[in-house]
Amino acid sequence: MKQLFIFSLFSFLCFVSCKEKREEKATKPNIVIIYTDDQGYGDVSALNPQAKFQTPNIDKIANEGVVFTDGHSSDAVCTPSRYSLLTGRYSWRTSLKKGVLRADGPCLVEKDRMTIASMLKDNGYNTAMVGKWHLQMDFVGELGINRDWSQPFVDGPIDKGFDYFFGIPASMNFGVLTYLENDRVLEPPILWTKKKKNKNPRTYKNANPADYRMTPPFEEKPFQENPIRGLEVAPSFNDELVLKTFAEKAVERINILAEEAKNGKPFFLYMPLTSPHLPHCTHPDFQGRTSCGNYGDFMEETDYRVGQVLDALEKSGVADNTLIIFSSDNGAETNYTYQRETYSHYSCMNFKGGKRDIYEGGHRVPFLMRWPAAIKSGTKIDSPVCQSDYMATIADILEIEIPDNAGEDSFSLWPLLSEDVQEYNYDRSVIHHSASGHFAIRKGDWKLNMLRGSGGSFKPQFIDVKEGDAPYELYNLKNDPGETTNLYFEKPEIVETLKNEITQIIKTGRSTIGEPQDYIKENWPQVDWVNL
Repeated sequence: MKQLFIFSLFSFLCFVSCKEKREEKATKPNIVIIYTDDQGYGDVSALNPQAKFQTPNIDKIANEGVVFTDGHSSDAVCTPSRYSLLTGRYSWRTSLKKGVLRADGPCLVEKDRMTIASMLKDNGYNTAMVGKWHLQMDFVGELGINRDWSQPFVDGPIDKGFDYFFGIPASMNFGVLTYLENDRVLEPPILWTKKKKNKNPRTYKNANPADYRMTPPFEEKPFQENPIRGLEVAPSFNDELVLKTFAEKAVERINILAEEAKNGKPFFLYMPLTSPHLPHCTHPDFQGRTSCGNYGDFMEETDYRVGQVLDALEKSGVADNTLIIFSSDNGAETNYTYQRETYSHYSCMNFKGGKRDIYEGGHRVPFLMRWPAAIKSGTKIDSPVCQSDYMATIADILEIEIPDNAGEDSFSLWPLLSEDVQEYNYDRSVIHHSASGHFAIRKGDWKLNMLRGSGGSFKPQFIDVKEGDAPYELYNLKNDPGETTNLYFEKPEIVETLKNEITQIIKTGRSTIGEPQDYIKENWPQVDWVNL
């Protein structure tokens, strides 16, 4: 009888425990995604103890949550990574087969395609975005011709699921330099600017030769020597104030949305920053503070702006039930070599390559999550994961079913973060993509680069393979994270397995289980091994 009682008590406690876990998972957290621009894995001091600057606020996310040590952007450049983050689908399935888009034009996110924002909005969330879009939006008129800035633009964030938007259209070197709110231009960009050498020898004795600014004076007419290089700019636009402006707007929005969250309507805030992408336009308050030049100063300002958001969540009383996701759109810009040689700072750690490259430095990025109510602090996960997984992870937490025509490349990471580890698809693959539109497939310890070389040019690179040369590069990343020893000839069976798998992932229009989906097949020389 005593044994029966103990068994019954144990069963009851297990039932209560499981019930509490289900209720915890069903609780709708607020969600904040902070997305930096060109930040390497080694640009977080919690991930790089030898960093030449400190990032205490980003470190706080890492230390109080989970670090994915093998986390990747879906691409080695900006636009495609942003598409995949928001849609859970690899961008190379669209018309964008290589490179990035500009500021003005049709949005890459197709009409009626589900985004994280639209999914959450349909499930009772307030949705907001503050920051850089860079998926294109349509303004009235053309560059320097028949512009009417009084008219609303279309195909922007509020057409893709966001209730509120404040930000800029793209990277600052792509133009239309003015602030936007919802679907309106706040100040007409009626003047012109271009890249200008950053001249500040007093502050930066070892100025990076690649650094530039977008500062005044601005011109009233396009630059005659090459008008297409001229960038439209608003008279009051100041590149040094962009991060400060974004942080203040984000805090303002959090304060508004937090009150509704306390009353049962959670919020989603997407905050893609413009740093540390060039130009390194550090606010004067942060100039000269680090031993890593302007880049280090810019990173410390970036960290401070992240801290302002964390403080706002704390002060508004919603931090405990807010899932924060922090990552970068690709690896560090090619000036990572300058930081390494001049300041001994390793933005890409010891990974090969950087932004634009198919090698690990091009897409292995800081990949952090914090949710005090549900994620154990100090967690480290070494499985390969991708930013395209955010959609399925959020859907899993909220018990939302994703239809077959959405999130085709999104795997839920929630099992890795909960006690359902055995439910995670450890057999999944991650696809990498370079600026030139070339591919790599990662599965377990193995990575097959479907080209020879970095693929780091916006122009497709086709290297003539001489008889007897390896056409691809195969690496065991567990033993060789620096991708130094090509095992193509030593492991032909692994080469064939990975080649067949990436072919299947491309041809079926998805990498997750579900009905095959359509995709754009035209103008795609980079997949010459696939019979489309």
